Amino acid sequence: MQWTLVIPLKPLARAKSRLSDTASDGLRPGLALAFAQDTVSAALACPAVADVAVVTDDPLATRELTALGARIVPDEPRAGLNAALTHGAAAVRAQHPESAVAALNADLPALRPLELARVLDTAAEFPRAFLADAAAIGTTLLSAGRGHELRPAFGTDSRARHRASGAVELCLAGVDSVRQDVDTGEDLRAALALGVGPRTAAATAGLLIRGQ
Repeated sequence: MQWTLVIPLKPLARAKSRLSDTASDGLRPGLALAFAQDTVSAALACPAVADVAVVTDDPLATRELTALGARIVPDEPRAGLNAALTHGAAAVRAQHPESAVAALNADLPALRPLELARVLDTAAEFPRAFLADAAAIGTTLLSAGRGHELRPAFGTDSRARHRASGAVELCLAGVDSVRQDVDTGEDLRAALALGVGPRTAAATAGLLIRGQ
């Protein structure tokens, strides 16, 4: 099964506020863009992925991610993460009604294409499925096979919320790069330990990260 990934990205100026203990206001937009660039690059290199649609209104992100090969869907609802994902999935299926779609976080800078392929190949066995984040509280990927709605429930305790919605939790070992999103300085240290993509490596090269 080939997948279209829907990746939401809020305006860079408002992104990654929880990294305030690690990066200044002036640096966080660049980090958020670097995370998204490395995520999109790895996703496009995944053999299970046919297309990547990024839902964003940010002009810089639009330019940079289009250059990588992503398709941009304007965030017309402007009503938060779940509304953006629902809108993005609808935009994909307006053109390709039979597409299998998966929501993927934009802050997976250590993402490995083959690990993502393992997750998506397993997700293909179920109508809807999800992968919990490294903290085992949130969600980094939510899938919906052909003929099934995405029904995203991201936010606080999204692992429990997606399980309650009927999505199957994917319990896979060896896919740490797909689980490791970055919200805090601790998350960033964990991603760096896994090995991040080139743009995140460059963006963090001069950054003093506590605990490194």
